[in-house]
Amino acid sequence: MKIREFAVEQWMNEYEETCRYNLAETCVRSLTTGELLDLSGRREQVLAELEATPLTYGPIPGSPRLRRLVAGLYADQHPDNVLITHGAIGANALVHATLVEPGDHVVAVVPTYQQHYSIPDSYGARVEHLPLREEHGWLPDLDELDRLVTPDTKLIAVNNPNNPTGALIDEAGLARIAKIADRAGAWVLCDEVYRGVDQDGDGFTASIADLYERGISTGSMSKPYSLAGLRLGWIVGPAGLLRDIATHRDYTTISVGRLDDLLACVALENKDAILARSHRITRTNLAILDAWVAGRRDVTYVRPASGTTALLRYRAPIGSYEFCTRLLQETGVMFTPGAAFGIEHTVRIGFADDTPTLRTGLRLTGQFLDQFDQFEQPAGRA
Repeated sequence: MKIREFAVEQWMNEYEETCRYNLAETCVRSLTTGELLDLSGRREQVLAELEATPLTYGPIPGSPRLRRLVAGLYADQHPDNVLITHGAIGANALVHATLVEPGDHVVAVVPTYQQHYSIPDSYGARVEHLPLREEHGWLPDLDELDRLVTPDTKLIAVNNPNNPTGALIDEAGLARIAKIADRAGAWVLCDEVYRGVDQDGDGFTASIADLYERGISTGSMSKPYSLAGLRLGWIVGPAGLLRDIATHRDYTTISVGRLDDLLACVALENKDAILARSHRITRTNLAILDAWVAGRRDVTYVRPASGTTALLRYRAPIGSYEFCTRLLQETGVMFTPGAAFGIEHTVRIGFADDTPTLRTGLRLTGQFLDQFDQFEQPAGRA
């Protein structure tokens, strides 16, 4: 099997540990272990649980406690519909490995997380892209999806909320995707790793797993729950499919760590407090980003409805890799090049880390852009 280099991960690996102002980070500002214990209100009890935890493999599908808590994040799911994985990246890889065979027809939205088209392509599938368009608010054209899906379509892969744009497919849109998939008997994999930080309401969009019998949701503790260091995610879907996926996982990760499982339980038992913190950060910081974009004539974007990322279009006459490299060298500010997602003259910003870093990073980025200021007319808002 040969697979393309993972462009976003290669970029992040190269620079995220050395930049000064990380505006490429996609998690809500990470919690420390101490902060998690404080939010739980059970510091001593949790420490006692940690001390008493035997460092064995533990339950291979994930502890019953954790699977029950994850099931509770959905409207109509049970612990038997949950399989715990090594992050959402492990969840997505396992779904593709289980479902996709050479010659299968797969439809994937783009831009999205590269797993969802490069992995099936590496397996010899026929992968067709459904391009998300800026002029449509980065939402999928479902009439176009209907035309792309054929009787032999095996899998439709979507990402909701979308990475990198922050666009959000509503429940009606997801229901239409399910109807299109059902016509072909296809599975729908919805990478919902950013679910929980919508800009409005309680932050939670409907999940494909609750709307479609062949709907598969993947998620993790990384983004809204601010615990990427646990490397813990999940797959939610039909129990029969999860048994097949577990067979594949036996060859890779077997189980997640007992301590990771326990701390994820602590977090989900206190999810209201954690998500309230995440909503404060994402909503405060997006307002700052929105005001910055409104004040620039050389930057436009579609305001994200959810998630922690946005795709900024800039008018400087250089490509996005050069833009991001020079910005790093001159200011220490890190973005992700839009070319890593196949969309040139854009950068992905992660706006949910700490507010002072965002403010400083945007100020320095503005100064960097000013050297290219050769446009007399405003670019306008996308």
